[in-house]
Amino acid sequence: MKPQTTRRRELYALLGDLPPRGGKIAARKVAEERRPNYVLEKLVLDLNGIEPVPAYFTRPLEAKTPGPAVLFNHSHGGKYDMGKRELVLSHEYLPNLPYADELARMGCAALAIDHWGFGERRGRSEGEIFKEMLWRGQVMWGMMVFDSLRAIDYLASRPEVDPKRTATLGISMGSTMAWWVAALDERVKVTVDLCCLTDFEALIEARGLDGHGVYYYVPGLVKHFTTGQINALIAPRPHLGLAGNYDRLTPPRGLDRIDTHLKKVYKAAGAPEAWKLLRYDCGHMETAAMRAEIITFLKRWL
Repeated sequence: MKPQTTRRRELYALLGDLPPRGGKIAARKVAEERRPNYVLEKLVLDLNGIEPVPAYFTRPLEAKTPGPAVLFNHSHGGKYDMGKRELVLSHEYLPNLPYADELARMGCAALAIDHWGFGERRGRSEGEIFKEMLWRGQVMWGMMVFDSLRAIDYLASRPEVDPKRTATLGISMGSTMAWWVAALDERVKVTVDLCCLTDFEALIEARGLDGHGVYYYVPGLVKHFTTGQINALIAPRPHLGLAGNYDRLTPPRGLDRIDTHLKKVYKAAGAPEAWKLLRYDCGHMETAAMRAEIITFLKRWL
């Protein structure tokens, strides 16, 4: 079996022609607001050297610094106007209390960026972006993952953040981003994915490929990795997955396959308690019970 570092390089190599890594990230604060549970900083970051990336950074009103922080990955849902605002506004398939408030109550800072085509980066369609990048030898998902990895770089540079206490979470597209980023970056200490731990072959078997946008598809991926193998790169770091049994984006057979694989991986790594998959009789949504489990998991491991 190849070591994790080698497999990480192989996974990263599938993401197309990416900008160079490294270097200090330029950040400009455009506004700051004091809210009931946190201070909101509205930022513009230079993550990729191609186009500016608007972002929200929230920090608790009362917290010891440096402290824990979460990279919050926004969902898709066809809501191109939402983007990073999901952190502070919540969403139709999330509970009413936004994660910015929830995390601030725990003493956690949070960062959310607008991904390509979303929020303040919208104006071109997902298809247009995908096609241009394809011509240029780029992979849209790769460019999105790259921005998230650089967002971790930025989080680590903040004086309010303890870089040894960094987590990532998200629902739907944000769920997929959470486990990709954690697989590629060992600085992510805790991973929480909601409603998109999707086994690729099970998705094909269920004829569910159209349930995901074109952004999701990486050329040649299934020749080299299964979903379980990508997620195995997170081990032995704590990882909580939550899924709905009626969610068409996560076929049940695929969840079974991933869970079986990761239980073996985490047991072999000497950390069987650090992997947990919880399934609920619901669709593509986060329930109150899910939220409670997430908070408990973060409090334990972060």
